[in-house]
Amino acid sequence: MDFEYTPKVKEMQARLLAFMDEHIYPNEARFFEEIAENRAKGNAWVPTKIVEELKPKAQAAGLWNLFLPKSTRAPQGLSNLEYAPMCEIMGRVPFAAEIFNCSAPDTGNMETLERYASEELKDTWLEPLLRGEIRSAFLMTEPDVASSDATNIECEIRRDGDEYVINGRKWWSSGAGDPRCAVYIVMGKTNPDAGRHEQQSMIVVPANTPGITVVRALSVFGYDDAPHGHMEVVLKNVRVPAENILLGEGRGFEIAQGRLGPGRIHHCMRTIGIAERALELMCKRLNERVAFGREVARQTVWQERIAESRCMIEQARLLTLKAAHMMDTVGNKVAKAEIAMIKIVAPNMACQIIDWAIQAHGGGGVSQDFPLAYAYAHQRTLRLADGPDEVHRNSLAKLELAKQLAMPGDLGMPITRGS
Repeated sequence: MDFEYTPKVKEMQARLLAFMDEHIYPNEARFFEEIAENRAKGNAWVPTKIVEELKPKAQAAGLWNLFLPKSTRAPQGLSNLEYAPMCEIMGRVPFAAEIFNCSAPDTGNMETLERYASEELKDTWLEPLLRGEIRSAFLMTEPDVASSDATNIECEIRRDGDEYVINGRKWWSSGAGDPRCAVYIVMGKTNPDAGRHEQQSMIVVPANTPGITVVRALSVFGYDDAPHGHMEVVLKNVRVPAENILLGEGRGFEIAQGRLGPGRIHHCMRTIGIAERALELMCKRLNERVAFGREVARQTVWQERIAESRCMIEQARLLTLKAAHMMDTVGNKVAKAEIAMIKIVAPNMACQIIDWAIQAHGGGGVSQDFPLAYAYAHQRTLRLADGPDEVHRNSLAKLELAKQLAMPGDLGMPITRGS
């Protein structure tokens, strides 16, 4: 495996870094000020002007739809390995990815539509998503069941003539609070009597379909993530054309696995970016602060934490690059162990480094004066999103046990006391 970035990627990296320096870092405070102003006016769910102003600049810079590989509709899309360093840079600022049309859940939904939707559905929904004209949401998780086991999903998708009728309650429907959200991809059960992994299906649902109610926004450690939002949504007798089903009935689990692989690795790429920024902020703060007669950076406890942070970031980055390389070369299914590993490793790594950075900043670290508290809330949530740590660990352990049990030959007798 050669992880040396190609000249093409290095040039794009330089372009993206320059864009961040010129347009994004200087406007970070403005982004949150706009949201605060909208909230004070009574509606936080208004798209920020700064993000909308910067999108045309990102398109003009050739930094648009970089996440989608092998698509004739987005020829600028990069491979997973090429996209990794770009996504890492975007991850340094929470709203940056949207400026480049590379933010979740739109990226996952666009990949899903590209891979599994009919040409008619692609024309209707994928094209405006690729142009950044609309946004989308993915409705999978439910409040009444343990959704970490997707076979528990109870949302009903029932065929009725030329339509499907949908009834269910979803939550953590990221993006459904955004007024630009025009379409949902909904996962539910079409046949509860089928095999355990053949009961579920996915269907495309226009957000303005009668019977849909966005009940409330769910906060994350007190943050409502407006104007994006994580919403609870009720679907009551929602009718959509039968042709809106993706791939056909019973294919939902298959689609979910195809969708979540890229989504997980994108989260991990961005996670490395925010961990790098947290380490930079930590070092800067420690060099600036004097306590008990010397710079805090000279205390060995902080030197140990800085060194450990660098090791953790490099380990996570190499594992992420390996997973990206395997996804590009042998496919998501073969790379499932590596995808599970990075999903465990990256958010835990970032949580620890951000926690140390918060500690280094003292009271400022938990305030709005620094991006650390918001970053921690998001990274801690990623230990649940797209599958909790425990599920990924269980899957990884099963793969490892199967591999070891399949190994031929005597692995040796255990050494016991007295032998």
